[in-house]
Amino acid sequence: MKPLEQLHFKEDMTLRELVGEMEKCSVLGSGRFAKGVKIMAEMFNDPDYTVFLSLAGPMVPGGLRNVLSYLVEHEYVNVILSTGANLVHDIIEALGYRHYIGTFSADDVELKKKKLGRIGDIFVEQRAFIGLEKELYRILNLIPKKKKECIGISELITELASRLSDQHSILVQSLKHNVSVFAPGFLDSMLGLHIWTYSQLNMIKIDPLADFRKLSDIVFTAKKVGVIIIGGGLPKHHTLYINTLRDGVDSAIQITLDRPEGGGLSGAPLEEAISWKKIKGKGNFVTVIGDATFVFPLMVLSALQLAQLMNG
Repeated sequence: MKPLEQLHFKEDMTLRELVGEMEKCSVLGSGRFAKGVKIMAEMFNDPDYTVFLSLAGPMVPGGLRNVLSYLVEHEYVNVILSTGANLVHDIIEALGYRHYIGTFSADDVELKKKKLGRIGDIFVEQRAFIGLEKELYRILNLIPKKKKECIGISELITELASRLSDQHSILVQSLKHNVSVFAPGFLDSMLGLHIWTYSQLNMIKIDPLADFRKLSDIVFTAKKVGVIIIGGGLPKHHTLYINTLRDGVDSAIQITLDRPEGGGLSGAPLEEAISWKKIKGKGNFVTVIGDATFVFPLMVLSALQLAQLMNG
């Protein structure tokens, strides 16, 4: 047995030094966090990796929009699989609307009267979604009719991104840096609802199978695959099961608050994915239990600093 090393702590230590101490301690949450940092740094540092970023939960409303667009802009991630909701909130920010600091104890009846929606302790004005609908209709009208007769979701996302100008936008940076964006639950969002209403008077047919072809091409040509999973749900499952085509991913990090006891995918530990050939069973994976809105930025910063050290 290896003795546990207590964290050496001092007031003026850097984040990198603290994570180094967590790695030496190597147990419980701090040990998992340190392992996640190390795996993430390897993904960022090794050009053979194709890095998938899976996004669920209120990451854009929760303040992570610039962190995510930074990773895209600097080409640390190559593929994004997201909920439709995160794309919605990225677009409404790109259109000039904002998210506001609220409270968990808000009176939701009063918020409804004030035309405010609540996400935890975050408020968003309902007029943002009216603005989204108008802009979406405008963009859809600009897409050639022939293309709208059969368009994949990822292709549709590209059409949206090409008509936004906000350089902090995840979608804008993704288009700029050739990062493919997929949203398997695209229709389960305000974008989906607005596209359905548009389709009642206009021609548009969406082909979800087109994304499978594009995703499979990425998977088959990747030398190595690393996945960073924030939250769970459909993006997590889509990310992992498409990689069964190559007998699983090489490295994986999951940040979640969900629990495994109910048997749901969102709380399932990554070890479980080995049995489905979603992850190669070589131990280069870790599940970190925590709120991604603070765990993820700290992990990213630590990983980027470690990657710089690895480069000398």
